[in-house]
Amino acid sequence: MASICGTDCCENCAQRKTCGGCEQTNGRPFGGSCTAAEAVRRAGPEELLRQKQALIAEFNALALPGLQVNDLNLLNGSYVNLAYPLPGGQAARFLQDNRVYWGNQIEVPGSERCYGVVADETFLLVCRYGCEGRDPELVLYKKR
Repeated sequence: MASICGTDCCENCAQRKTCGGCEQTNGRPFGGSCTAAEAVRRAGPEELLRQKQALIAEFNALALPGLQVNDLNLLNGSYVNLAYPLPGGQAARFLQDNRVYWGNQIEVPGSERCYGVVADETFLLVCRYGCEGRDPELVLYKKR
């Protein structure tokens, strides 16, 4: 399977047999949109790199202790759409399971918890969680 954006996300995806394929779905794998395919359509491959570098810089500018983002990967929303507990006892999800976002997991030195970062052209999300996404805690959700 080939991707519209030219990354190897299709080749490395464990869900590639069920996503429908990037080119085959016109950049809508899993039935939702892909931030990388949208960037390439909007302004070409240069926009994809510009968007990725801008997001990395924005995450690092937050200056959160132990958070250093060096790279972002394309991730399916169902993989990163954690349910965050709210003060009233409910839980909320902020992402769409069928969308593809930029994201990464960053291990926090000296801690058993990790940072998770997720973004697209409209928002930044930073959370902390334990092994296998347990006990997620929303640190930041910021519109861009």
